[in-house]
Amino acid sequence: MAGIEPNSALKGKVAVVTGASRGLGRQVALALAAQGAAVALVARGEAALKQVEAQLRQAGHQALALPADVTQAHQVETLKEKVQDQLGIPAILINAAGIFGPIQLIANSDPEAWVQTIQINTVAPYLTCRAFMGGMIAQGWGRIVNFTSAAALHPPGPLNSAYGTSKVALNQFTRHLAAELEGSGVTANVMHPGDVKTEMWADIRDQANAMGPEAEAYRQWVKWVEQTGGDDPAKAARRVLQLMGEQTNGRFLWIEAPLQAPIPSWGEIEGQQPWKK
Repeated sequence: MAGIEPNSALKGKVAVVTGASRGLGRQVALALAAQGAAVALVARGEAALKQVEAQLRQAGHQALALPADVTQAHQVETLKEKVQDQLGIPAILINAAGIFGPIQLIANSDPEAWVQTIQINTVAPYLTCRAFMGGMIAQGWGRIVNFTSAAALHPPGPLNSAYGTSKVALNQFTRHLAAELEGSGVTANVMHPGDVKTEMWADIRDQANAMGPEAEAYRQWVKWVEQTGGDDPAKAARRVLQLMGEQTNGRFLWIEAPLQAPIPSWGEIEGQQPWKK
């Protein structure tokens, strides 16, 4: 991939990428495969996943399409068995699957759609991390990257309670995970991939355009991304590859030179616990 330095250290390592059939997940899967990793491609849509698999294999890379609903614990366990049997024990896990969910006031929200957002954006990463972290710890090396959003650091506003809650929860989960992994050789971080024109961006655009004045802030964001062209998705893939060689653990990470200026998160200013000496 243009602009990405070769990393021979990834050759032969097994990577699992969720949301690999499209958007940022696909971009990261392509980047990891180009560095020599054997990539397990995970998503619900089999047809699109097979296309990515074919693209990688035609380029001489090792890839395996494994359709699965990672919000379901039993499917994640089956996924784990298939990956280990056909590729080996994963050392890299990228949770890129996600949805924006309903743009609705809480009082008017669809409970099923609201909960589904939490299931996909928060519960699924918990299930995959739980499934694959043991193998990484046993190997003494692993990298977990959960895709988050700057929305989790913005002041809360109306209409996106499902998405905002899901990403705040994902951030805190990843911090707990990182604390448990400390010293094991395995790291876990969240990363904001930038404001990118993906299928999620198009979904937000369509929902916002169908609403009234209450969705004006979303229409402004959609227009801003359209006018600027959005962040280059290759930057997210590049940051993931850089992280493979770092010891960074439990942090909120940004791509290089994002259109949206980085917002302070934990680590910059930490609260004190007076009962600890």
